[in-house]
Amino acid sequence: MGESTKINVESTGTLTNAMKVAFATKDMESINAHFGGAVEFVVYNVSAEGFELEGVIKTDVTGLSGDDKTDYRVKALQGMNIMYVESIGGTAAAKVIRAGINPMKVPEPRKIEEVLKELVAMINDNPPPWIKRIINMETTEDPRLERWAAE
Repeated sequence: MGESTKINVESTGTLTNAMKVAFATKDMESINAHFGGAVEFVVYNVSAEGFELEGVIKTDVTGLSGDDKTDYRVKALQGMNIMYVESIGGTAAAKVIRAGINPMKVPEPRKIEEVLKELVAMINDNPPPWIKRIINMETTEDPRLERWAAE
């Protein structure tokens, strides 16, 4: 009956304000699995300083069916901020979002390292407000701040 295993990796723990990003993968190198069929999610901590491997979440949904599989995977991913998948259905995406995880679809398989480098570059450039919230970055350039302060 469904079993998840989290394999932790010894890390330096030097990244400040890091977000947890999970990648659905079949080979530990690429985002190449559908949420509903993913057996492994590789997890990285990502911040302005860079990224480091945190671990792997293995999900075995043997013995589960239908929505139970989705609920099980969502529970196993608790604590993630962003999850990259090759694809995800509408119902599953809604459950992931309700759990506080931002699902991101890639239109075709992509190298995880490539996406990690893009995330670090984006954090160091001008991240969107939702990323700033995740990493506790002070928002100073949002033009809405002045309007909100006046209200």
